[in-house]
Amino acid sequence: MRSWALAMLAALAAWAGAAPTAGADTCPADPGANLSPCELQVLGGEDAWHADYVFGLRWRNPAQDGGPPVAAVHLRVLDPSGQPVLAERRLDWDAESIQGLPVPHTPGVYTAEVWLEDAEGHVGSPATAKLRFDDARPGNVTPPAASWIGRAAFPYRLSLGRPAGPQPLSGIRGYAIAVDRSAGGDPCAAANRCTETETDLRGGAGEDTLSLSELPEGTSYVHAVAVSGSGMKSATVGHSLLRVDTTDPVTTLTGAPSDWASHPVKLLASATDAASGMSPAPGAPDPFTAIQVDGGVPIVVPGDSAQASVVSPGVHSVAYYARDAAGNVDDGGRANGHSNPPPARATVRIDPEPPGVVFANAQRPRDPEAIEARVLDSLSGVDAGRGRIETRPAGSNDRFEALPTIGDGERLLARWDSDAYRPGRYEFRATGYDRAGNRGATQRRANGEAMVLAAPLKTPTRLHAALDGRSAQSPLAFGRGALLGGRLIAGRRAPLGAMTVRVVERFESGSSEGERVSTVRTDALGGFTLRLAPGPNRQIYAGFAGTGKLGRSQSAPFELEVRAGVRMRASAALARIGGRPVVFQGSAAIAGAEVPAAGKYVQLQFRAPGVPWTELRTVATDRHGRFRCAYRFSDDDSRGVRFQFRAYAPAQSDWPYEAGASRPVAVRGI
Repeated sequence: MRSWALAMLAALAAWAGAAPTAGADTCPADPGANLSPCELQVLGGEDAWHADYVFGLRWRNPAQDGGPPVAAVHLRVLDPSGQPVLAERRLDWDAESIQGLPVPHTPGVYTAEVWLEDAEGHVGSPATAKLRFDDARPGNVTPPAASWIGRAAFPYRLSLGRPAGPQPLSGIRGYAIAVDRSAGGDPCAAANRCTETETDLRGGAGEDTLSLSELPEGTSYVHAVAVSGSGMKSATVGHSLLRVDTTDPVTTLTGAPSDWASHPVKLLASATDAASGMSPAPGAPDPFTAIQVDGGVPIVVPGDSAQASVVSPGVHSVAYYARDAAGNVDDGGRANGHSNPPPARATVRIDPEPPGVVFANAQRPRDPEAIEARVLDSLSGVDAGRGRIETRPAGSNDRFEALPTIGDGERLLARWDSDAYRPGRYEFRATGYDRAGNRGATQRRANGEAMVLAAPLKTPTRLHAALDGRSAQSPLAFGRGALLGGRLIAGRRAPLGAMTVRVVERFESGSSEGERVSTVRTDALGGFTLRLAPGPNRQIYAGFAGTGKLGRSQSAPFELEVRAGVRMRASAALARIGGRPVVFQGSAAIAGAEVPAAGKYVQLQFRAPGVPWTELRTVATDRHGRFRCAYRFSDDDSRGVRFQFRAYAPAQSDWPYEAGASRPVAVRGI
């Protein structure tokens, strides 16, 4: 104790300073003043605990009212039992403050006494102040690690728990807490204490819960210390992690058809969560997946999937959602004052019944071959893109033959070309579909009668045609046209006037024109004529397409043959025996024809008295149909003989004309 006191004396001069300090005011004049300091205060607060063992005091000296002034200040420090720990000391001036006043390094409540001495040596009674010193650290606190924290858990109450071990003498002021992304943080800047500002909870040891309004998603760390009444903090910072997941799980629904279904639908809701997951966690609500149909009681299944079946016909609203291990759920409800997002929704449409199908009660009077059926469905509606009308001989077991059918809303329309079928009775079947894929079929009209028709439905017609009034004739000369005539009648002999007849001329291979079509109107007697233009060989027929009531008809086809057109001339009318050759040149007319790749073959023929036409030589034309042939007369028997020469174009498979010859030219041998 003595050595400690000597050290205190050495420091006292520095603490107190050399010059007196005057107070801003003096104590009120009092004849009975006992030279006691007024308003003795501990710097930093007498009721406050201090973590440093050095204190400061201030006071005011009383006015002496003309008496001797204050000449010295006396002070000492007593321990909690009243024993001096700093012996009486005298300051030889009228000081009103002192700093750096030490106490022992043992926590406790010490007493400082200060009294005054005037210039005549009178001494007053002491004023006292409490020096509260405590540098002991409170026990450690360990923030509990939390399971996943979900959206509904906010504001989150973080309970630290009381510090371990006995409390410091100054007690527990509160707790300092920091929450950040670092695993090893500290809530206070100093190594051993925390400021008032750094102390988040200041309600004593019992106020150990901090309310967190929000936290970022992911992993955060809590760093906490207890803070004593003097500001000392726990020796070790307590750490724990907080895992935050405020995002709802992602729930998908499979099995819901995009359009109508014709059967019960089995649904599967599957949930995934990238953070807290869909597996149970200690202290957290159990994850589940749910499906709700038409606002009824939801089917709730623990885990990440749930199944439900929708059976009844109609349009159904399906909601599906899930809760993850953090308690996040998108069910549209409320939890802890929070509104949950609405669930995802899907629509399921079920129509198990087939549509109704009926044929029209009667055929259209002006178009009896138009076949019409109606398809009716009151739930899913008609699938206008599907459906067919078929036919087969009535009463047979033959397979139905599909007719070209189009859908027009609730109607199926087909055309039955009855002229193309053998005469007889035929039954029909119509098949329609609704949007759910259900199939309905019928073989009856709306009035219940069987859908049976007789072929042909239309009045039969006949068409006759001939060239120049005859059905056949010898080949035409090249470049000449032909007159086609004919008659159209209904039944046996009723003429059909003002009807369109279509005349088709199909040219032979090698022609430059494949087909020529002309139309002509019949007169009041059903007759018609058409002048056919010149051209190569061709097949000709006339056709009548029919009307809604009249059947179609076609004349018998016949061939029109045309002789080839050939021209030739000789370079001289006299040919000297053994002299220069006579050149024969000419052309094969190519109007309407393509010259064969190898040319058109042309025979040079001659005849003499008593000698028939005889081939002399065969040549091929060029691509323009021209040919040339030189012939030298060398036989003395030809002297004085008058020869006739011609070019003969024989029939040829790749040439669209019949055989033809040029006019003869005469050459005499001399």
